[in-house]
Amino acid sequence: MSYSSINRVVLVGRITQEPELRELPSGQGVCNLRIACNGLKREAEGEYSERPHYFDVATFGGLAEVIARYMRKGSLIAVDGRLEWREWESAEQQRRQSVRVVAEHVQFLDKPTAVGEGEPRDDSSAGEKELVGAGAGEIDLVF
Repeated sequence: MSYSSINRVVLVGRITQEPELRELPSGQGVCNLRIACNGLKREAEGEYSERPHYFDVATFGGLAEVIARYMRKGSLIAVDGRLEWREWESAEQQRRQSVRVVAEHVQFLDKPTAVGEGEPRDDSSAGEKELVGAGAGEIDLVF
């Protein structure tokens, strides 16, 4: 008998390092990033302090390319996805394991980097268009 289970993760946090875009042998893009989500921890004295929790996140395809192009270290994002457990053997023949979030939906909670604050990583204009009558450097992102 088969039982279905729920594997759903929703996180809101800041990107802790520059997103890393690479290409799989199949040609599909994958973007790996790490986000930090703050939680509260009650200290022995009864006071609360913030404690960061770090999560590895992977995105694939077009979503991976958009994140790599427009998100930076420190950007606030919401991630909706599932947990994935992986196992492999290292070059030293040691067994390794990790859990990551495979993002299915990502929402940018900060605006993408604007001209003057830093350029998008790739200087091609795919995915962006100039607004008619807008000030110089303003873009409307098309996803």
